Amino acid sequence: MFLEIITPEEKVFEGDVQSVQLPGTEGSFQILDNHAPVVSTLKKGNLVLVDTNNESKEIEVNGGVVEVNSNHIIVLAEG
Repeated sequence: MFLEIITPEEKVFEGDVQSVQLPGTEGSFQILDNHAPVVSTLKKGNLVLVDTNNESKEIEVNGGVVEVNSNHIIVLAEG
């Protein structure tokens, strides 16, 4: 899957990942390969991604929106 994390100031991350865990406003959820298309709002919390080297990385977000479509994930995060 290809993940982009963008804030108003900069592109925080861009690359291939195995999974992404997100702080949804209705609860935390995870996106894996071939996930159904979805658009969701995010609350303040930690986004956890696992890259193709099986290394985990946490990125703090202050809310935002995520769109998943055809193994392409775009997170528009508040700074």
